[in-house]
Amino acid sequence: MNRLERIRGCLLGGAVGDALGAPVEFLGWTAIEKQFGAAGIADLQSAYGVMGAITDDTQMMLFTAEGLLRSWVRGYSRGLCNVPSVIHHALLRWLMTQDHEPLTAVTLNGWLVQERALWSRRAPGNTCVSALMASRHLGFAAENNSKGCGAVMRVAPCAFFAEPFETASESGRLTHGHPAGYHAAGLFADILQRMSEQTVSLEHALSESLAAHGQKPGMDEVRTSLEKVLFYFYEGYQPTPDRIDEFGGGWIAEEALAIGVWCALSAPSFEQGVINAVNHSGDSDSTGLIAGHLLGIQYGPTAIPARWLERLELRNVIEKVAADIERVPRDYQGGAGALDSDIEVHYPGN
Repeated sequence: MNRLERIRGCLLGGAVGDALGAPVEFLGWTAIEKQFGAAGIADLQSAYGVMGAITDDTQMMLFTAEGLLRSWVRGYSRGLCNVPSVIHHALLRWLMTQDHEPLTAVTLNGWLVQERALWSRRAPGNTCVSALMASRHLGFAAENNSKGCGAVMRVAPCAFFAEPFETASESGRLTHGHPAGYHAAGLFADILQRMSEQTVSLEHALSESLAAHGQKPGMDEVRTSLEKVLFYFYEGYQPTPDRIDEFGGGWIAEEALAIGVWCALSAPSFEQGVINAVNHSGDSDSTGLIAGHLLGIQYGPTAIPARWLERLELRNVIEKVAADIERVPRDYQGGAGALDSDIEVHYPGN
């Protein structure tokens, strides 16, 4: 599998996991079972009045990718760039699509923000909105103690750029001030990069990432949750709605990451892993997205059920962002290349 296929698998996989979990995000398992049967939800349904709708999770993931690509263009053409600040600018553009006006001035150039289907509120997280609303300048760290999962669910694109742990952690601090909130984001991006660049299993990538970063200050809760996942995996425990509840609902960072990792780690297929990840009492779209990112980067886009891809909202936008993550760092030459003017229109460095 080549690099583009891993990127496409990762981004599309996360988006279908998000879309599968969207209709049941705020339902308990009893309500899910009553509505969809003993196996739970297993196919994309309508949410927010749209078949196969993505949520704020995928929206913010796309804008994070835009920030990374714009920072690449800015850094290559100008020789200097603070990546988290450019990601911050992109997230403030997302904030505007949610009918909020940020304190910090932002531009509306480039192509992604012009996609009108993204200008739709999909239950955006309160912490993300309030932290971005309070930003007094680009790079402004959140002044809260939140460890909600809103930092984790958007950082998968960091896996395809340098220093994924550092970049994802620093961008996580833009909205979440608790170390578990932003370190979980860093660990997730680091695991994904190890799977992509080293082509190792999720189990190996998780163990290596914990060895490299698990002792960082403030990582205790994240490390403990993931070590419990490894124990369950080695003991052969399969995720069920009741067992998933042992980790919590997935509303906070270490819970969401643990649930998504466990469901991906124990999955016999992409499909079953994502189905397991959304069928529980909790933040089903975020845990489905995390499992989908992990399984997508492992198996590639061909492993994603065609019936899901066919119904996925904004599939063409997600595909374009994935292709641009692969091509922009390869093709952009700082203003001197034949493709540079087109890239700069799509991802301005200012």
